[in-house]
Amino acid sequence: MPDPQLALTARVQEALTAAFGPSYADTDPVIRPSQFADLQANVAMSLVKPLTAERGEKQNPRDIANEIAERIDKGDLIDKVEVSGPGFINLTLRDGWIAAQADGVLADPRLGVPAATDPQRVVVEYSSPNVAKEMHVGHLRTTIVGDSIGRILEFLGHDVIRDNHVGDWGTPFGMLIEHLLDLGEDKAADDDASVSDLTAFYQAARTKFDGDEEFAGRSRQRVVSLQAGDAETMRLWQVLVDVSKRYFNTVYGRLGVTLGDEHIKGESFYNDLLAPTVQELESKGIAVVSDGALCAFPPGFTGREGEPLPVIIRKSDGGYNYSTTDLATIRYRVDTEHVNRMIYVVGAPQALHFQMVFAVARMAGWLNDDVRAEHAQIGNVLGTDGKILRTRAGGTVKLAELLDEAVERAGRAYDDVNPDDSAGPAARAEIAEAVGIGAVKYADLSVARDSEYIFDFDRMISFKGNTGPYLQYAVARIHSIFRKGGVTPADATAPITITEPAERALALQLLSFGPVLEQAGETAEPHKLASYVFAVADAFTTFFESCPVLKAPDEETKQSRLSLCAATLRTMTTGLDLLGVPTLERM
Repeated sequence: MPDPQLALTARVQEALTAAFGPSYADTDPVIRPSQFADLQANVAMSLVKPLTAERGEKQNPRDIANEIAERIDKGDLIDKVEVSGPGFINLTLRDGWIAAQADGVLADPRLGVPAATDPQRVVVEYSSPNVAKEMHVGHLRTTIVGDSIGRILEFLGHDVIRDNHVGDWGTPFGMLIEHLLDLGEDKAADDDASVSDLTAFYQAARTKFDGDEEFAGRSRQRVVSLQAGDAETMRLWQVLVDVSKRYFNTVYGRLGVTLGDEHIKGESFYNDLLAPTVQELESKGIAVVSDGALCAFPPGFTGREGEPLPVIIRKSDGGYNYSTTDLATIRYRVDTEHVNRMIYVVGAPQALHFQMVFAVARMAGWLNDDVRAEHAQIGNVLGTDGKILRTRAGGTVKLAELLDEAVERAGRAYDDVNPDDSAGPAARAEIAEAVGIGAVKYADLSVARDSEYIFDFDRMISFKGNTGPYLQYAVARIHSIFRKGGVTPADATAPITITEPAERALALQLLSFGPVLEQAGETAEPHKLASYVFAVADAFTTFFESCPVLKAPDEETKQSRLSLCAATLRTMTTGLDLLGVPTLERM
């Protein structure tokens, strides 16, 4: 099914060839949205210079636009072609063409979205919490944005590798293991609160380490044993990792994200690859000793005084760091996983780190024209005061507690519109969970991932405006139409006809699903999909309020509108699923 923009591009390029010759056949017509038509071609302005050179006299862009417009073959695609302003070519599509393409959307299991012709192997690294620490609000964005990126790319036909690069190694594990032994290992197996409350567990271990020299000494020795691979120490380390995994999976399950144990490749996974990675960098002359440390100096990175900035590969004490692990990770993904693309969904403050690490990887030849790595930067979550979101006491907001409050507030909002609770307590609980979680996720996904946004429960749980509940309600409303009509969406197969402006606007909106998904996948920006789903919901609301479905003026119109509802339902449901936002048949 042709995308309107691609279909118009082909027609305008044919006109360019007819008007100016075959050398203009591949010229970009610059098809853009228009205030005065469905789309417009802005190519005329860019042709002034080359045509002036060819013709030997100054060319007027409006005259150029008229030359193109006169040669556009409207056929069954275009209804009107009009030139306006300095040279804009306004293009209005035929209603019959829009309806036929909407029929194609309804009939296609992929809703008109083509699978990638050249599928890539893509690793998406996201979430990445620390073992033995609770996830906080800062993990919310990296988790749900990364999950949506993975879903979108997978739907487009790419081979997606989900990678949860958890922090499961380092010196703190010495004190954590010793604290576990003091409490009793059995408490970890039983998920006793003294261990399963990860924040309290970590803080208790830190307090003992800072105030008890004997405990601190044992902890330091345990770190030595851990780094040496002592079997018993490794077993105890795994106990702590398993406690954290159970906690992570509880949070992931509630958020509905596609991460499990099989996707974890923590820092420890790459331990055996660190030395060979460093050796390769040394052998290629990229890593050199500087002030006792082994460093790489990627070109283009300098300090305030113009001195070259180093990427420390191995510290002066012989230890490795995050840069070493990240370089070993890139090398592994290229040599072993054979990926074409790496997307790191990590906070914006890490931008310089990744720029420099990627630069070193390019120096080593691991990244090149065939393999790219990109930092999908994540902005901060702010409170309503415009500052980093924190508890009233100034502490970090725990993710689990934030989700609990979202569901509680969603339940109260449900009660406001359903005071008699006619659905029953079980249904209420299901709706509150879906609306609360969906509201939090959509509020995040609806803004550009690298932007900061204000976390405001009152706004995000509203059933009006660009919110998750508004979209969920639109889906439930479509299901309600089919229930009241005594049919299912699968029964709606009649041809779509367009008789009203609201029908036309909705049908035309449905044709953009594929292009929007491709753009969201290429740029790793789920907010573009979120904006599209909201636009579809908005178009449907206008259609619903102005075009009766079950009480349509005649049977043919009724069946056409049911088909349009079915196509809208599948598009919205699929779009929200790719965002990871749950949908409901009743609300």
